[in-house]
Amino acid sequence: MTQFGQREEWILDLLAEAGSECLDDAGVEASDVEHLYVSNMTSGEFEGMTGVMNALAHDLGAIPAYTQRVDQTSSSGGAGIYAAWQSITSGASDMTLLVGGEKMTHTTTGESTDIIASIGHPVEYKHGVTLPSFAGLTARHYLERFDVPRESLGKVAVKNHANGVDNPNAQFQKEVDLETILESPIIADPLRLYDFCPVTDGSAALLFCPESVAQEYTDEYAVVAGVDGATDTHVVHERKDPTVMDGVVKSGQGAYEMSGYSPDDIDVAELHDMFTILEFLQMEGLGFAEQGGAWQLVEEGYTERDTGELPINTSGGLKSKGHPLGASGVAQGVEIYEQLVSEAGPRQVDADVGLCCNVGGFGNCVITTIMEAAR
Repeated sequence: MTQFGQREEWILDLLAEAGSECLDDAGVEASDVEHLYVSNMTSGEFEGMTGVMNALAHDLGAIPAYTQRVDQTSSSGGAGIYAAWQSITSGASDMTLLVGGEKMTHTTTGESTDIIASIGHPVEYKHGVTLPSFAGLTARHYLERFDVPRESLGKVAVKNHANGVDNPNAQFQKEVDLETILESPIIADPLRLYDFCPVTDGSAALLFCPESVAQEYTDEYAVVAGVDGATDTHVVHERKDPTVMDGVVKSGQGAYEMSGYSPDDIDVAELHDMFTILEFLQMEGLGFAEQGGAWQLVEEGYTERDTGELPINTSGGLKSKGHPLGASGVAQGVEIYEQLVSEAGPRQVDADVGLCCNVGGFGNCVITTIMEAAR
């Protein structure tokens, strides 16, 4: 994973940085890569560059690898994990490199917001309803329906910023207190500035191969035990219950079934906290909490890194680490990998099984991945 934040490098340089460091870390030559996947949503819109996957193969020296760009909006990184897993399990490749990245900070806030808003349905966009709008509406409904104190959402941001302090690649490496969060400017009532993730540049990479091939290089690796993807209605107001993300529920069920694990078996999780309310909704959709009950677990410290039973977003999450769209799901995988092979440094928790959930749009599409430490 590269440094996330405001970077001078353009998209191809960012992708090459993460890709080359990943290959070096694994001790694998670029010429041994058979499939190369690039998770990216907006290189054309933000930078006017397409064909990034072919250019990256050239820059890394991975020719003649098969290349493919994976675009599933803000869940492109998770979709890249799914695609890379498929390439290995199908037998089509014995060495697949996945690199996710985005370059976003060189545009104005208005320009980047407009590009990201294209994730939603055109009818919603026509009426000016953006992802932050949905977050605010859903948060208000959740707080009132389940009688939740506003402070509980703020405590998600407090936790994730505290975790980000120990992530040298996070965009924000500073703690934020609850008072500052609750007094920050309103963006989409009741959500305020610190309930939202930042606009970010950065990239991350993962290398996939059969377990027998991994053992030729190292005894320390992680295994994809289960992975699944699902969609929900593209028009958000057509959902039966706005506090339930069916894409999270269905993809989680598929990943649990494939892996043989249950929510109780998960030791650490990376969730897509683009907005603080999403951490609650994913906790409930993935079975970590009853509907309307995630906030109570946060209040009880259940999700704290050092003392909780299920540490969530030990990386700092999108909230602190940053959210370079195509890179975020891959970076979630990097964090879970590092936790499982005990390379997370001061963020390290006791974990044999980890989960990451990458959300596209406002739950329009979701990828859930479960990983386990090599046995």
